[in-house]
Amino acid sequence: MSSSLVSSPQSEAGAGIPRSMSLFDWVDLDLVITGAASNRAGWGKPSQSTLHSNCYAQNALDRDPATFTHSLWEINPWWKLDLLKVYTVNRVVITNRILPDYSDRINRAEIRVGNVSSDFSSNPICAVIFTISSGASQSYSCNRMAGQYVFVVIPGIQYLTLAEVEVYVVYPDNLAAGGIVTQSSTNGSWIAEQAIDFNPGFFPDPSLACSSTNYQTNPWWRLDLGLIYRVSKVIVTNRQDCCPELINGAEIHIGNSLDNNGNNNPKCAVISSIPAGGSSTYACNGMEGRYVNLIIPGDSKVLTLCEVEVYGEGPCLKQTFVKLKLKSSLSLVII
Repeated sequence: MSSSLVSSPQSEAGAGIPRSMSLFDWVDLDLVITGAASNRAGWGKPSQSTLHSNCYAQNALDRDPATFTHSLWEINPWWKLDLLKVYTVNRVVITNRILPDYSDRINRAEIRVGNVSSDFSSNPICAVIFTISSGASQSYSCNRMAGQYVFVVIPGIQYLTLAEVEVYVVYPDNLAAGGIVTQSSTNGSWIAEQAIDFNPGFFPDPSLACSSTNYQTNPWWRLDLGLIYRVSKVIVTNRQDCCPELINGAEIHIGNSLDNNGNNNPKCAVISSIPAGGSSTYACNGMEGRYVNLIIPGDSKVLTLCEVEVYGEGPCLKQTFVKLKLKSSLSLVII
């Protein structure tokens, strides 16, 4: 087919290359409550089966419905998003192209979610797109399907074009969501809150997505859960861009004391190493505590965290005993 049949992205968008985006373009306000769904599409890596003109796979993630992706005329054209780790996918939102002449190039597309990157057909179907009006968006429930990859594919010979794709994942049990965090020191923009912002540090830059202390003696980071929970596991994600060895030797502590800033609480685990951009899970076997600390013992150390997730049960109800000092038996009056 001639490229003249495909409207130029410039006519709809002004440019085919995604515009520069700030971190706040990707942050959803509903992240502040546990169990909320967040759009992880912007932090994933998109690709497509073929490229027509400058209709790049990234155009489906630029939050601009006037730009779009486009495959060649081919068998089973597909668009794929690598979420970089397995998530629980709650729903996928698809936005069709604005120009009505090409709105049918999404009809019959299948949304698939799973863990097989090389073969879209090996991943279960979330939904089938029968049709979407030009410029409109449609949400498709995936009922918490688990997977690292999200495919949009049209069976048969066809074009595939997408204006926008949003993938909403849920964190139904992550106790860290909405917690209060602090750290022993802060290196520039690497604030403590960025370790629980649902951004694993891949976008747009680690300094805007991860926490980090300065180089110091015994650097630490602390999460206040607000109440006492039985913590089953803690998941820590390391930075991707460089120096993954900096996290080696970090200790995870859980408890209710703020002595030594909470670092004297019982130890759950020691992080021997985490690969660059990787996530590791540490079993805490129901340790009870309000505070979750990470600390690296030693001099001239730096603690960098790109994501900390805490899972468990609770809150726990604890009995509180109050001692009353009375001057006489008449001091206690029952009304």
